[in-house]
Amino acid sequence: MRPAGTPLARRLPVPLRFALRELRGGLKGFYVFIACIALGVAAIASVGSVSRSLVEGISEEGQAILGGDLSFSLIHRQAQDNEREFLASLGRVSEIATLRAMARSEGNDTQTLVELKAVDGAYPLFGEVAIDGVGSLHDLVAETSGQVGLVAEAGLADRLGVQIGNPVSIGNATFILTGLIAAEPDRLSGGLGWGPRVIISTEALEATGLIQPGSLVRWRYRVALPEPASPADVEAAKRRAETEMGEAGWRIRDRNDAAPGLRDQIDRFTMFLTLVGLTALIVGGVGVANAVTAYLDGRRATIATLKSLGAGGGLIFRSYLVEILMLAVVAMAIGLVFGALTPWFAGSALATVLPVADAVPGLYGTELVLALAYGILTALAFALWPLGRAREVPATALYREYVGRARAWPRPVYLVALAVIVLALAGLAIALAYEPFIATIFVIGTLAAFIVLRLVGVVIMRVARRLPHSRFIALRLAVGAIHRPGAVTPSIVLSLGLGLTLLVTIALIDGNLTRQLTLSIPDKAPSFFFLDIPRADAERFVSLVDEAAPDGVTEEVPMLRGRFVALKGIPVADYPRPAEAEWVLRGDRGITYAATPPDNGKLTEGDWWSEEYDGPPLVSFAAEVAGELGLAVGDEITVNVLGRTITATIANLRTVDWTSLSINFVMVFSPNTFAGAPHMVLATVTLPEAAGADSELGLMRAVTGAFPTVTSVRVKEALDTVNSLVRRLAWAVRAASGITIAAGILVLAGALAASHRHRIHDAVVLKTLGATRRRLIGAYVIEFALLGTITAIFALAAGTLAGFVVVEQVMELDFAFLPAVAFAAIGSALVLTVGLGLIGTWRVLGRRPAAYLRDL
Repeated sequence: MRPAGTPLARRLPVPLRFALRELRGGLKGFYVFIACIALGVAAIASVGSVSRSLVEGISEEGQAILGGDLSFSLIHRQAQDNEREFLASLGRVSEIATLRAMARSEGNDTQTLVELKAVDGAYPLFGEVAIDGVGSLHDLVAETSGQVGLVAEAGLADRLGVQIGNPVSIGNATFILTGLIAAEPDRLSGGLGWGPRVIISTEALEATGLIQPGSLVRWRYRVALPEPASPADVEAAKRRAETEMGEAGWRIRDRNDAAPGLRDQIDRFTMFLTLVGLTALIVGGVGVANAVTAYLDGRRATIATLKSLGAGGGLIFRSYLVEILMLAVVAMAIGLVFGALTPWFAGSALATVLPVADAVPGLYGTELVLALAYGILTALAFALWPLGRAREVPATALYREYVGRARAWPRPVYLVALAVIVLALAGLAIALAYEPFIATIFVIGTLAAFIVLRLVGVVIMRVARRLPHSRFIALRLAVGAIHRPGAVTPSIVLSLGLGLTLLVTIALIDGNLTRQLTLSIPDKAPSFFFLDIPRADAERFVSLVDEAAPDGVTEEVPMLRGRFVALKGIPVADYPRPAEAEWVLRGDRGITYAATPPDNGKLTEGDWWSEEYDGPPLVSFAAEVAGELGLAVGDEITVNVLGRTITATIANLRTVDWTSLSINFVMVFSPNTFAGAPHMVLATVTLPEAAGADSELGLMRAVTGAFPTVTSVRVKEALDTVNSLVRRLAWAVRAASGITIAAGILVLAGALAASHRHRIHDAVVLKTLGATRRRLIGAYVIEFALLGTITAIFALAAGTLAGFVVVEQVMELDFAFLPAVAFAAIGSALVLTVGLGLIGTWRVLGRRPAAYLRDL
């Protein structure tokens, strides 16, 4: 049993020596195996590496993105003298104000919503504002010859049709556009913007008239600690602020988490793409199983010889396992190299999808090791079954396997090992996911689809076997090929079905999300939101709207902003909450007060207060959010509003329809809570469906002309901004799902290649019996068309169910079936199966029978 070789080779373990001998014959039959593993590992490694490079970019540029080592933000009010003194004791301070406003061209012909930022002379503490013009930022926004300048993003010039040197009005003031912003170091910390950025000086802000008691303005105070400031120094300064100035009511952020919202987006995006990559790897695993099965089928004589010479089943199993793992390592190395290089060229591409910072290319070992773990587990999961079968089948049965026999099951130890590996693969995907619940749904859905598709393949073969013989010869041959021994039916159904199921699911989610944001708007959403209406001018505002749009419906409510301080007496920082409720406690929330219940909701628990109520503060809370936070009627919440800390008791819970886009609040307080507090009014105006764009623009011009400090938000324009982001994300998701389709195509091609010998045998026999090439082509077309259609129907049903669950249960939106997706799925399945099937069998049809008849 000792093979000849060098002394070094003789010292190698026997399974390794056998594996190396087997590999001398080349990689024929393993190209699809290598491609499937490499593709899946490359996808996971690429997603992980790019995500890490983006997070590293945020971390390294944390000071510039945040605007300082620490940031203190207040709503409605500026810092008081004692608060300013405290901030100055920490280090250099910069004060900026951000708010939304309306910018108008000369003569008020055109106007647009802008994100206004007023900066002081110390801004920016870190980084630099790049201007496509002449001069520095502070020179360009300073007053020169009685004219005050502003700089803006190019979007402002495009929307207003202005150029550098033209006047632009904001509120009660008129500015001169002096430069276009090319880069703003702290842009990412502000989140999603609804309009182009405009920067003016804090001195010029007062002249606009936008700053009134209760205005929705956020004052930010950035602090640069004395150099060098270590992370420990930053944390110490933050704790000192929380201890000594806990009553200030400001929100504190540090450079270590400069853009938490953006990081959450990256984490969610990474989780989804990683799961898609894992699906591609699982689909590729089918190709692994097919390749291993076909390879072992071709090595029957070798295995039988080894067993006849006394080799045990364990030695055979270990030898071929080592060989498979060696090939898997080669495949994974290819995928890891590609994944490691991706951050160097993919960061800029992802910047078109997400508002990300500059990526930091590098070799990220943790992400590469994770991709390696996925690859190893997948290779083992799909190779164990055929290896276990080969280990258990006697040599005599191996010689007879070609003529057909019952498939042997592996030993229980292999089945247990397979179950452990599958659980480890699923557990790894769930444990490392940003949202384990969604990852669990995804993994369960993928495993269920895998199992059901295997059963569908078996059912198709059994049904085909029981069908009566057709008088149409091509159809009879096609049906026979579907259920014959060695048929590719299970592989085609599984590989194509998984890819199509994922594609249909993503397409339905994408389509329903777009439909929800567009088609449902005329029925539910108002046409405009008007912000920062002075309380004293509310009646005059309503009169103006009634005159400009007599058919419109106006709704107005008091509007304040507040921040949660404590829930049930527990500070917000320490309060346990699920990930889906994190948005409520992060930052500040819009709040209002009312004497009567809102018309667009109903009470689910508790009672509303009387209109004359004058007792301790009460609050009505959104029922769904309360359930997520574990709040009930009678619990206390503490909020900070206008620098004042208020503790209120939950009097009732009510439903809130967030999808209506109408005025909704998580919290509605009893009116006595804010008696005498300065605030603005929020109003919505809903125009008839027949009203066109001209009517909407006319109303906006009328409001802006009479109330230049009121901010107009046209709902359609705001949703266009959201739709633009959704479309870009959808294209990225489609591209990622294309990897799964590519893996499915590879598996399909591999399955057809694996059946090459059987098809040559069939073609030779049929040609000998008089079958023509046309008749054989017709039989193959019918065979692959039947399999493609049946697979597409299943994928459509499974993808629709998965899309329904995600849209209805996870996103909590209304689901609608989209027929275009059905036709696209069936069409693509037919093209893939028939096209690849004919390509794979074309060479078979050209073979002459004589060469093969001699071997029969």
